[in-house]
Amino acid sequence: MKNSEIHFEITLDNDSVPDQIHWHATDNPNEGITETKAVSIAIWDHYHRGTMKVDLWTKDMPVTDMKQFCIDMIGTLSDTVLRATGDEKMSDAMTDLCHYLSDLLKKEEEASPQPPPKEGA
Repeated sequence: MKNSEIHFEITLDNDSVPDQIHWHATDNPNEGITETKAVSIAIWDHYHRGTMKVDLWTKDMPVTDMKQFCIDMIGTLSDTVLRATGDEKMSDAMTDLCHYLSDLLKKEEEASPQPPPKEGA
């Protein structure tokens, strides 16, 4: 039997807000600890038939990246629903929601003023 482990290391600032998030997994194709800006962990509590969840993101993660992260998670859940249950209707509804939210995010990004490029960049 093979064991696999995932480790998270969270560096907090003085107000206990995540400043850095690092992770390492035994099956990670990238060697060493990898830095990330956000992590979301969901665990099924079969005794209480509910989800226990931990969401962490660093204070310097851009809001648009956080929104994209959430959209991506819905997309991966759509794939999970299809693989785990075969429920194409639920999977398709989740995928449709991702397309809708992606369109909203794209419009939001287009409407927000972009800072001018830095000199020499």
